Amino acid sequence: MRLAKKVAVITGGAQGIGQAIALRLAQAGAEIAICDVQHGEETVALIEELGRAAVALKVDITQESQVKEAVESIMAKWGRIDILVNNAGITRDGLLLRMKESEWDAVLDVNLKGVFLFTRAALHPMLKQRQGRVISIASVVGLMGNPGQSNYAASKAGLIGFSKSLAREVASRGITVNCIAPGFIASEMTDALTDEQRKALLVQVPLGDVGLPSDVAALAEFLASDDARYITGQTINVDGGLVMD
Repeated sequence: MRLAKKVAVITGGAQGIGQAIALRLAQAGAEIAICDVQHGEETVALIEELGRAAVALKVDITQESQVKEAVESIMAKWGRIDILVNNAGITRDGLLLRMKESEWDAVLDVNLKGVFLFTRAALHPMLKQRQGRVISIASVVGLMGNPGQSNYAASKAGLIGFSKSLAREVASRGITVNCIAPGFIASEMTDALTDEQRKALLVQVPLGDVGLPSDVAALAEFLASDDARYITGQTINVDGGLVMD
């Protein structure tokens, strides 16, 4: 229960990696706020089964007014925000020459502007507390690039730069800021791959398998804890060795 009495906010926490992180932090003792455009009641129910308090808020993180209302609601309920996990993200894949401006804008709005808006709002209580953890889910694509994902890669590379800059701004107030960069993680997309496609994918991964959402969640719990008090401004890959600096 190393996160007991902590309040954690997870964007995009209704499913997938975000849900896995929410459950992991709850198991460690945190109270959880799920902020998602999808309904998060299923995640809330699972958290409550663990004996922790949780709330689901429907939030479009690209809208400043909705982000502000969500943070105000969380503060009214718990009076503090200790952990922010910026997990919400989208893809609109396509080769650059065929990419629509709307597809570029949509990805940058959610994956980068949304992080800016939510982090800025959540920082106010953290600064007053002189303590906090900001954890953003980036991607190895932001480090290595990927054909057909110039918008997504740009957003994740931007997220890494944003986090490094913010880490320097808030370090003196006891707030750490780090990124997790997942590689190939088991999802509906990877489940739909043919055996041939899966083999071609895994040949790139030294450990020879896809990761699990729980692998990302385990790192998020560590970074949210006091055990990671001396780690900030870092991007840590969870990718089976796909990218090695």
